[in-house]
Amino acid sequence: MRRLASGESQVSVGASFGVGQSTVSQVTWRFIEALEERATQHLKWPEPSQMEIIKSEFEQSFGLPNCCGAIDATHIVMTLPAVETSDDWCDQENNYSMLLQGIVDSQMRFLDIVTGWPGGMTTSRLFKCSGFYKLCENGDRLNGNVKMAFEGVEVREYILGGFSYPLLPWLITPYEGDDLSDPMQDFNAVHATATSVAVKAFSQLKGGWRILNKVMWRPNKQKLPSIILVCCLLHNIIIDCGDKLHPDIAVSGHHDPGYKGQSSRQIESTGRLMRENLTKHIQVTKRDGSM
Repeated sequence: MRRLASGESQVSVGASFGVGQSTVSQVTWRFIEALEERATQHLKWPEPSQMEIIKSEFEQSFGLPNCCGAIDATHIVMTLPAVETSDDWCDQENNYSMLLQGIVDSQMRFLDIVTGWPGGMTTSRLFKCSGFYKLCENGDRLNGNVKMAFEGVEVREYILGGFSYPLLPWLITPYEGDDLSDPMQDFNAVHATATSVAVKAFSQLKGGWRILNKVMWRPNKQKLPSIILVCCLLHNIIIDCGDKLHPDIAVSGHHDPGYKGQSSRQIESTGRLMRENLTKHIQVTKRDGSM
């Protein structure tokens, strides 16, 4: 756990405990394998009853009905030996990296993650390669109860994402452009506040488990996803045990400094209608003094 939390090298951790590098490596992997085997219940998509609580918390906090979470992604930067380097792993900042995408609830708990994909991919492509995307497209996720919004308009379950993601009926992104109406700007402000829980979650994750925030020295790319998963599990275990995530642990600034998201520009008409309905809902609740 010391290795994961500090991000120190195996040699440095071993020196602190008076053991060799190989011992640190063995103990670390036994710990990782044990958590992978026994702690996966701390990171799974919520049951319907749990999801109702999450949706209620999002609505109470941000005024968005039937919202199931917020999505974001980050880069895990690493060095690679020359024989393993390729354009696939080289990202937009000319770093070699692996991507981690996560969906979080209002308590910054990870509900779903995908990792293992090379940093050269766009966020939108990573998203479409995920199991979560395929489940949603097949109607097997975000398929819970609809909710009545203003004037009897039905709002289905959805998540929130930044402009790097496509606008879909179940993934709502902000409006883009310089000439936005006041209602559009109001929606974007609410959207930004709500999606900030995902940004904060990744900052807490990388701050609490600093192995993910430092440049990893030639990691085994087949084993690295296990390290990332276990750090997400530990992040969730802290929340599930009722402990608070201390803000001062989070990395300062953004969790992915220097990386600029690339606009997806994919807009589905049903997604546009969903966003318009949510925009109108915000205006109605604002007028009625509910926000």
